[in-house]
Amino acid sequence: MKTTPQRRRPSARSGSAPLPTPADGVAFEIDLDDEGLYLNRELSWIEFNKRVLDEADDMQHPLLERLKFLSIFSTNLDEFFMIRVAGLQEQITSGVTELSEDGMAPQDQIREIRTRLLPLYKRQASIWNESVKPSLIKEGIIIHSFGDLTKSERLEIETDFIDNILPVLTPLALDPGHPFPRLLNRSLTVAFVLYDEVADDDESKVAVVQLPSALPRLLKIPRTGGHHYVLLEEIIRAHAGILFPGHRIAESHLFRVTRDADVEIAEDEANDLITAVAEGIRQRRWGTDAVRMEVASDMPKGLMQFFTRALELDMSDVYPVEIPLNLQDFLVLLQLDKRKLKDAPFTSRVLPEFEAEGVSIFDVLKERDLFVHHPFDSFSNSVVKFIEAAVDDPNVLAIKITLYRAGGRSPVIDALKRAASLGKNVTAFVELKARFDEETNIAWARALEQSGVHVVYGVMGLKVHCKVCLVIRREGRSVLTYAHVATGNYNLSTSRLYTDVGIFTGRQELERDFVHLFNLLTGYSRHAQWQHLAVAPLNLRETFIGHIEKEIEHQKAGRQGYIIAKMNALIDAKIIKALYRASMAGVKVDLIIRGVCCLKPGIAGVSETITVRSVLDRFLEHSRIFWFRNGGEETVYISSADWMPRNMERRVEIAFPVLDRRVRKKLRELLAHYLDDNVKARQLQSDGSYVRVSPGSSPVRVQADLLAQLKRR
Repeated sequence: MKTTPQRRRPSARSGSAPLPTPADGVAFEIDLDDEGLYLNRELSWIEFNKRVLDEADDMQHPLLERLKFLSIFSTNLDEFFMIRVAGLQEQITSGVTELSEDGMAPQDQIREIRTRLLPLYKRQASIWNESVKPSLIKEGIIIHSFGDLTKSERLEIETDFIDNILPVLTPLALDPGHPFPRLLNRSLTVAFVLYDEVADDDESKVAVVQLPSALPRLLKIPRTGGHHYVLLEEIIRAHAGILFPGHRIAESHLFRVTRDADVEIAEDEANDLITAVAEGIRQRRWGTDAVRMEVASDMPKGLMQFFTRALELDMSDVYPVEIPLNLQDFLVLLQLDKRKLKDAPFTSRVLPEFEAEGVSIFDVLKERDLFVHHPFDSFSNSVVKFIEAAVDDPNVLAIKITLYRAGGRSPVIDALKRAASLGKNVTAFVELKARFDEETNIAWARALEQSGVHVVYGVMGLKVHCKVCLVIRREGRSVLTYAHVATGNYNLSTSRLYTDVGIFTGRQELERDFVHLFNLLTGYSRHAQWQHLAVAPLNLRETFIGHIEKEIEHQKAGRQGYIIAKMNALIDAKIIKALYRASMAGVKVDLIIRGVCCLKPGIAGVSETITVRSVLDRFLEHSRIFWFRNGGEETVYISSADWMPRNMERRVEIAFPVLDRRVRKKLRELLAHYLDDNVKARQLQSDGSYVRVSPGSSPVRVQADLLAQLKRR
């Protein structure tokens, strides 16, 4: 679908007259600030989560994997409300009148968000109630209502309730003598309407009980033949008479509150950053202002209004839900031994260079760079082995590494601690402000410090998001450096769930840049002469725009400009404008963007040569690869950064130039494979919607193909 850009202001909703097109025979200059050229960030994100829901509805996925996608949809929404919607509401409260790039005021965005989300809630419910839940029952995985249990089962559960559940519960009365409690962010709460059977009045009372996180949500029923469960809230509701003796229970309903959880750390005022971040974690658990209330669809309007008044919400902030709230709790079902209901296990490839007996990986890297693509290439047998080789090598003097999300159990952390115990100089940059991983990172930082690792906590005003490990090794009379650079974290768990690329290199021409990068992170540095790396917030945006402009020059000189870029999100307006200028000059631009994209493809005279596609499948696409034809002398980068303002301005990121010709070739072939995907790819239209690419007679599913290649090795 092709559209024509419209003149700027007064509003994208004003229906202003379209600009003349070249076909009109009128010379004109297109205003690249025109709001009609941009898609709204928040609405584009909703389109992404809609694609997640598509995967839950896709019968190609095994049943429990479809349940997982349903849960991911809900988890994504939680974060969206806690961060993005909370930010919009803060703008409204603060009187911010600035419009988004596409011309929408914060109030307009919140209204449109609700309009688009309500049908998705209904679709999620339809997938669960009409497909996933019945299929689980067929497979012998049954979640019973309490009323369907046998008498003996109910008696057994009553005993369990009195002995093990009741002591953990805290019923809270809501009346003038009991102020409205601070309900935990994202906790499940049962609301009870009850009447005093002793008092001589008919006035109803309201009380709430929060489901304690210490208790399992799904309680197993000891039946033979299948897996049988009952939900904790069903048990609590069924035994409300024990919770509220002397009262008649009129009704009970489940609800869940989402709060603003975008914790701000005043770094310039904090004497101790680790203490300040720890306090922010506690604040997030409770949350600040409520931004959304999800309610079971049977909750009456009067009770909804009671809670919205207490939580200072509008009825437009209430979302009725027709499935069990907090579907994330149901992921425990993936622990069942039901192999046919889950993705088939696979064994990652081990690079032969990391298997060779008696051969030092550092000698290999003197000869050539090595490329890994996770999870298809083993993380444990490449990245972890590289770090362990550095630990065990007596010639290694120092190891320096950036840690953004190291995860739970971490062989990387273990190796760094061991290196310090052997007397090596180990420096770990631990980003305490990695959202939703702050607590884990604090624990790792303290453990590393106790082991003798020099831990650096943060750069004032910036998040350190680059992924680099530098090994400094004495060889004869020289000191040489070896590095691993990646698009993903040093995290064993996510290396099996996300697609990421990494490169090992021993190129000494990169040494100065790497040394200056770590000096920038750990000390005072205004280094500006980067020879190979592009570094945010210093020159990353300028580097990418420079390469886009160079493709324009090549195109004008008849050398076929071409750009392929794979990333998670494209939001940066300056880069979008550069891509529009490239398309207007005739440069071909193929974008592979998993999530948010604010660029509009297919606009006559502006973006006709630009395509945008998104690939969602078993693994979360996370790699960032940027390829420029450069007149035949291709230039390729891998990067930790998306094309977003935060990556360019508020984070320390790097783009690493791929200097090894063989690795460049592999990356180009990989990008071509993604562009060929016609099973899991959707193509962005100029109205912001996505359309599935037709597989035709030759289906291509890139992730499945890459897994199939492992079996053929």
